[in-house]
This record gives sequence, structure tokens and C-alpha cells, in this order.
Amino acid sequence: MDLEIAGRIALVTGADSGIGLETARMLLEAGCRVAITDKTHEPLEQARSMLASHGEVIAVTADVTDTIDVSRLFASVYRQLGNPDILVNAAGVTGATGDFLSVDERGWLETLDINLLGAVRMCRAAIPGMRGKGWGRIVMLASEDGVQPYVDELPYCASKAGILSLSKGLSKAYGRDNILVNAVSPAFIATPMTDAMMDERARKRRTTREEAIESFLKEERPGMVRGRRGKPEEVAAMIAFLCSERAGFITGANMRVDAGSVMTI
Repeated sequence: MDLEIAGRIALVTGADSGIGLETARMLLEAGCRVAITDKTHEPLEQARSMLASHGEVIAVTADVTDTIDVSRLFASVYRQLGNPDILVNAAGVTGATGDFLSVDERGWLETLDINLLGAVRMCRAAIPGMRGKGWGRIVMLASEDGVQPYVDELPYCASKAGILSLSKGLSKAYGRDNILVNAVSPAFIATPMTDAMMDERARKRRTTREEAIESFLKEERPGMVRGRRGKPEEVAAMIAFLCSERAGFITGANMRVDAGSVMTI
């Protein structure tokens, strides 16, 4: 399918691995000129090298928790490619976990600063350029946790609920400017973030990572009827579609890519 976005400029955060990396690859294959960003230079440069054969891609390190750094990121992308037409907010962390009373205020603030306010900063920097062009696509990475919270991940759950509300609000605020804003909510995807979660689970249970994954699916995610972790490319395909002209009548939506994990329609 031709996504009809060849030549568009895309900026993807959290793009040195996982869903962000796969999204960048799919947008390159669709003919976009792509800027990838993350906060650590070496992994980001490795990602850029992996993507280089797929099209025009640049890498700019930046920290989404730093407003000045976000401004520098956009200035660099503008100099090299132009104002982004597409923004994919894929940067995020699991953040502070544990019993509600054991998670301190710092854990809450750090999780919200990256997952929610990071997206706010990126959108504030991207939307003026999109309004100037009269065309824009913003896709936010939310999570099943945003509508189906888990008691040991409440800072993460709250941050993703905030992303859903932010996405809906921005879709209403800027839809008349032809800026379409949607969210994608994955569940338990095979990424470095969930690898770390499963390694910690395996350590505590003295099992292998695969055994930890199997027990997690059975005990914590019984609604995932496929019985496996998702693949980053399965999420990236939805994101790329929402970035396209083919999705021109979709805004303010939350697309679940969760193998049925959320227990309601």
C-alpha cells in the first residue's frame, strides 16, 4: 500500500531501539526523510547506521526532559531537513514501580517528566511548523496501562492515561489546521524495556527470561490471546499508517495493538 507520504519529514523519538527504531524504518521505506533522536549518542548512531540503507536519515541526540535540548533538536532537524510534518513520540520508560506507598514523589516526577511532559515538550515544538505547512501527523505511544492500570506500575499507568487525554485534546485543538493526532496503545512488546522487566522477574524467580515471559503472560496478561509478546514491527505498522494520507479521516483515536489484553471493547 502506498502511504502517500513520500518526501514528508518525520521525527521519531526513542528511536535507538524497539518500536521507535522500527517506526523509523517503515517511514523511510514509505519515502519519508527521517530524523531519529534519543538521549545516548552511541546507540543512536548505531541505529542510524542500520537505517541508512533504507533512505535519508539523520540522528540527533536529545533529552525530552530538557526544554532547551528539545529546542536544539528542532533547530538541528530544521537545518538539515526542514520542519517535521510527522512527529512520533515513542520515547518512554517503565519508571518507578512497586507498591503505591513505596514509590516516592521523585519516582512519580521522573516517570511523568519523561513519558508525559516529554511528549508535551515535543508537541509544543512541532505544532507551529505543522500549522505553517497546513499538514501534520502526530502519533503518541500510550499503552494498555492507560485504560487498564496495574497496581505495581501506577506512575507508568498514570503517565499513559495522560498521553491518551493529551492526544484527544490536541486532536480537537488542531484538527482544523489539518494536524491529526492519534495514540497507539501496545501491550507487552519485545523491546529492551520489557527485556529488562523480564530479566528482573527471572532474577527474582531464579528462572530463565523465557520462563519469566511465559509466567508473566499466564499470570499478569491472560487477555493476550496470542500467548506471546508482540513484535515492534507489529506496532510500527499501525503508527506508519496513522502517519499517512490513508489515515486522513482518523484523529483523536486510540489504536490498541495488544493481542486482546484490554478486557473491554
